[in-house]
Amino acid sequence: MQKIELNGKTVLVTGTAGFIGANLVMRLLKDVENIRVIGIDNMNDYYDVSIKEYRLAQIQELAKIVPGTFQFVKASIAEKAVVQVLFQIYEPDIVVNLAAQAGVRYSIINPDVYMESNLNGFYNILEACRHSYDNGAKGVEHLVYASSSSVYGSNRKVPYSTDDKVDNPVSLYAATKKSDELLAHAYSKLYNIPSTGLRFFTVYGPAGRPDMAYFGFTDKLRKGENIQIYNYGNCRRDFTYVDDIIEGVIRVMQGAPERRNGDDGLPIPPYAVYNIGNSNPENLLEFVDILQQELIRAGVLPEDYDFEAHRELVPMQPGDVAVTYADVSALERDFGFKPGTDLRQGLRKFAEWYREFYLEK
Repeated sequence: MQKIELNGKTVLVTGTAGFIGANLVMRLLKDVENIRVIGIDNMNDYYDVSIKEYRLAQIQELAKIVPGTFQFVKASIAEKAVVQVLFQIYEPDIVVNLAAQAGVRYSIINPDVYMESNLNGFYNILEACRHSYDNGAKGVEHLVYASSSSVYGSNRKVPYSTDDKVDNPVSLYAATKKSDELLAHAYSKLYNIPSTGLRFFTVYGPAGRPDMAYFGFTDKLRKGENIQIYNYGNCRRDFTYVDDIIEGVIRVMQGAPERRNGDDGLPIPPYAVYNIGNSNPENLLEFVDILQQELIRAGVLPEDYDFEAHRELVPMQPGDVAVTYADVSALERDFGFKPGTDLRQGLRKFAEWYREFYLEK
C-alpha cells in the first residue's frame, strides 16, 4: 500500500452537496492543514434542494476561516468538458467520486438518470484521471469512489464479503455500481490508476437523504401519515452512522493500492474494494421503535403519539433485499478501523438535527 499524506494536497470531491460529500469536505477542511478542496455538484432536485443548500452553506461558512481552501463548481460530472477543465485547472492529487444518482426504487421508474450520472459521469472521471498522467505529469495519486452494498443483491451468505461473487444485481442502481467497479478495474489495469471502491452500507445521520427510510418515516409520522414497513418488518439493515463512513473514507484516501508489475512486465491493477458498514444488522421493527423513542425525546413527536395506528406492514418491494450485513475485516486489517456508532446514539443526533432544521428555524 502506498501511503499518501493529505497535508498540502488538492482533493476533488464530486457530489459535494450530497450527504457523504458534504461531511467529507467539512472534515477535510477542519482537520487537514493546507488542503485545497475542489467541489462539484449539479444540485439536482431528486430530493429537497434546500438540504443540499444547507450543507453547502455549512461548507462555505467553514471555508471562510481559511480563504482559498474550497472552490465550488455547480455542474454535472456527466458533462465531459466540465470534468476535463476541472482537471486541467486544479490538477487534483486525489479524487473522491461520490456524485451518483442514488436510490433503489427510483432506478425502476427513472433509469435514464442512473445511466447519465453513475455510468457516463464515472467514465468521465476515469478518463480525466487517465489523462492526468499525460506528458509525464505526476497526475492523480488515488481515485476513491462510492460503490454500494446493493451490489450484493440477494446474496444469502452473510456477512457480505468483498470476496463474494456479485454478478446478480436485483436493481438497476446495483448494476450501475457494480459496473463502476468493473470500469475502475479496467482503467487501473490499463493506465495504472490507483483506485479504491467503497461499498457503503445504509448511511444515516443529521442532514441525511430524505429518501432514506429513517428520514421519510420521520416526515410522515410528523404529518400524521402512515409509514410502510417492508417485508412485514422482517428486514435487517446494517445502519452505518455518517461519521463512521467519513472516518473510513479519509483513512482509505491515505492508503492507495501500490503500483507494481507482474511477471509479464505489465501492471498488476492497483485496485481495491472495501466494505464500510457497522457489522451489526438491525431488525426494521426494532429500528423504527428506537426512531420513535428518539423523535419523542427530541420533541419532534408528542409523548402520547399513537405509533401503532400509523404503521403498516407490507410485502417486499422490487429491488429490495431482506438483509445487509458488512464484513469489514479487510478494512480493519488494512486501515485499523471498524465502524461502531450505536444506532440509538446516531438516531438521537438525527432527531435533534431534524427538530432544529424543520421545527425551530
